[in-house]
Amino acid sequence: MRISKIVLTSILLFVAFGVWGQQNRDDVTIDYNKPKKYIVGGVGVEGYNYLNPDQIMQVSGLQKGMAVTVPSDEMTSVINRLWAQRYFEDVAVVIDSIVPSADTAYFKIRIIERPRVSRWTFSGVKSGEEKELMERLNLKRGGEFSEYVAKTSSDIIKRYYKEKGFHNVNVDVNTKRDSVVRSAIRVQFAVDRGEKVKIKTITFNGESDVKEGKLVRSMKKTRDSRWTNFFSSKKFNESEYKNDKRSLISAYNEAGYRDARIVKDTMYYVEPGRLQIDFDIDPGKKYYFRNITWTGNSVYASENLNQVLKIKKGDVYDVVTMEKRLFGGGKQSEYDITKLYRDNGYLFFNVQPVEINIEGDSVDVEMRVVEGKPATLNNIVINGNDLTNERVIRRQIYTRPGYLFSQTDFEGSIREIASMGQFDPEAIMSEGGYSLLPNQLNNTVDLVYNVTEKPSSQLELSGGWGGNTFVATVGVSFNNFSTRRFFDRTAWRPVPIGDAQNLSLRFQTNGTYYTSLSASFSEPWLFGKKPTSLSLSLYYTRQTNSYIYYNILNNDEYMEVYGFAAGLGKRLKWPDRYFVLYNQLSWQTYKLQNWAYQFLFNTGISHNLSYTLSLSRNSTDQQIYPRQGSDFSFSLQLTPPYSLLRKTDKGVLDEEGNPTKVSSWKDIDYSLQTSEDRYRWIEYHKWNFKGAIYTKIVGDLVLMARAQFGYLGYYNRKWGYSPFEGFRVGGDGMSGYDTYGSEIISLRGYENYSLTPTNMSSYNSTGQYYAGNVYDKFTVELRYPVILQPQSTIFALLFLEGGNCWSDIRDFNPFQIRRSAGVGVRIFLPMIGLLGVDWGYGFDNYDGNGGSQFHFVIGQQF
Repeated sequence: MRISKIVLTSILLFVAFGVWGQQNRDDVTIDYNKPKKYIVGGVGVEGYNYLNPDQIMQVSGLQKGMAVTVPSDEMTSVINRLWAQRYFEDVAVVIDSIVPSADTAYFKIRIIERPRVSRWTFSGVKSGEEKELMERLNLKRGGEFSEYVAKTSSDIIKRYYKEKGFHNVNVDVNTKRDSVVRSAIRVQFAVDRGEKVKIKTITFNGESDVKEGKLVRSMKKTRDSRWTNFFSSKKFNESEYKNDKRSLISAYNEAGYRDARIVKDTMYYVEPGRLQIDFDIDPGKKYYFRNITWTGNSVYASENLNQVLKIKKGDVYDVVTMEKRLFGGGKQSEYDITKLYRDNGYLFFNVQPVEINIEGDSVDVEMRVVEGKPATLNNIVINGNDLTNERVIRRQIYTRPGYLFSQTDFEGSIREIASMGQFDPEAIMSEGGYSLLPNQLNNTVDLVYNVTEKPSSQLELSGGWGGNTFVATVGVSFNNFSTRRFFDRTAWRPVPIGDAQNLSLRFQTNGTYYTSLSASFSEPWLFGKKPTSLSLSLYYTRQTNSYIYYNILNNDEYMEVYGFAAGLGKRLKWPDRYFVLYNQLSWQTYKLQNWAYQFLFNTGISHNLSYTLSLSRNSTDQQIYPRQGSDFSFSLQLTPPYSLLRKTDKGVLDEEGNPTKVSSWKDIDYSLQTSEDRYRWIEYHKWNFKGAIYTKIVGDLVLMARAQFGYLGYYNRKWGYSPFEGFRVGGDGMSGYDTYGSEIISLRGYENYSLTPTNMSSYNSTGQYYAGNVYDKFTVELRYPVILQPQSTIFALLFLEGGNCWSDIRDFNPFQIRRSAGVGVRIFLPMIGLLGVDWGYGFDNYDGNGGSQFHFVIGQQF
């Protein structure tokens, strides 16, 4: 082909030279049978519209003063170089004139440029697909058009639709002259996708003890229409099909069939757009492990390595599991040999399993170990932290220059960065989010963390009409605040940031009915040296029985709550680094005036001085959409046992009007006391447990299982339960105006607070009050993400839920639950937070509070 092209080009060149030479200089005769050498006197270009003539001459290689032979291979190469640019429809190099006395020739390059495209269009495609195709094709206005461009573009379009399951795609490339733009054309790709090809049936032929279900599950992207694949795509993907065939053989290898092979895979249409795939498989003989020996190991004894390998003589020869336990890739909780060595610094460790003897159905394997030398961390590089101070990230990670390399510390550092809240967790946990740069010559390694900042502060400025009243809210939360830069004027843009501190201010009011003001501050690393967190909060809220809508102004009925809390948290090293111990001291004052709506009494002042001890363990991989790990917390909140220390009975007065002295706290009769005397200082002990486990099923599909339990206890049965700090169960879990005084527990499918029991009270004018002192709740959610981006995270969910609430621990029955099920969606926006909507159906609709319910969610609900 190449020889034919050169000959054809040479003939065209001879003809071109002959014609143009005779036209310009009739008195000069050129004999093309006798090549002659000329000196190039000059070079010109004709026919260009878009291209630069100087660039054309440069590509040709012809330069003034150089010697060329006409005809020759050299001149053929000139034309070939111009053709190779693919910018021209026609190319000719001609002799414009000759000066015989000086053997000088003037050459002219005559071209016809390919038409330029003024517009690329598509037909037969969706608008979203058109955008993706333009990105893949990388076609621009003003680009040249050729058969090569048409063919490569058509191939890209076909591959694009094959990935979507359309395997009978036809692409026609239509061109027409542009009537507006000179020397330009419009190109249209007419796409006929045809019918999407799906897999109807997959059959497996071959005798073995491997269950068909395991074979089906082994092929992740090639699934047929059986019911077990209900949530899987049935489209046929040619590129994934090759990978799935390897996975199919791995399923046989995992069962001991080391020689398994696919003899034939037949694919045919059983109906239009529906494929059947038949696999003929020769599994071969089933093998078993016999002797496993280790060579080259000095750090760990062979017995210790076998304990990690967990393979005994007589076990099925499962190569897949053996490699997982050697090199990793199994479950997160499983340890492997490579990680064992790498956690001790041996980054350059390598092990090679070798089959040294096969006898019958038994295989002897020798593990050949190259331990290498321990690697020391050299440079720890952090890229991309444009807002957050580098020291904030460095104090959070476990890797330090000079430390021995540890795989667990490296993975834990990535998780810590993902959980900070200042960076995109998807980016840092992807392959481009980190890198290892080992140097085996000096036994060191550089670690690189590539972080991506994301908006972490939230601004709330809203007004709305609800409950027949207007509510205005102003709030701001800076999740990357920096007090260290507070007096640096250049840092106020609009506030100093970079130290991962949290400062939150919020004000909400509707004028007369409700007013709330709160402020909080948290420092994750107190004094910046140890992982000890400090949190401070201050709040005030006032609620009255006034309604502007009904023109009711009633300031004689109100509830006021104000308080302060300070806490210290410390990250523990034992039992593992995921544990945090938190201590908090808080003070609250409740002031009620004729408030007969929620609590045990109407009028009075109660003080709540409490200490909270909380132990939590959070090993989830990220905050917003965790895929694996767990989150457990146990807390105990205590007040002083005031009733056990009292020596007087205020309900019984002596002759002088003073409280009667008693010999024991057991002798006090609280039923004779007023609510103000009885509950001036409230007492209780409150126990809370919350636990959630996240399991990645396949891809980003996650199963979340959660259990909760709460109990509000008393020290003295005669004093009774606390009028505050109880539980209200049912509904969306949003507190509304009832911010303080009770813990709000969501249970979808039922109305708000509808599962909370009520008791009778002589201190309350209505005679009833919420008396939720014990509750439990169980939730299972199946989650799948729609969008996982720094700007927004959206995921859908299916849920099953059950729980209940009791007024006394003696009535508690964990099997007496109210059940519900439903669907929902969550949207996380950095500037707003987590929003959601759920539809739930309460099955145990005994009192009319269940059935179909919609719930709107703001923030993370439990």
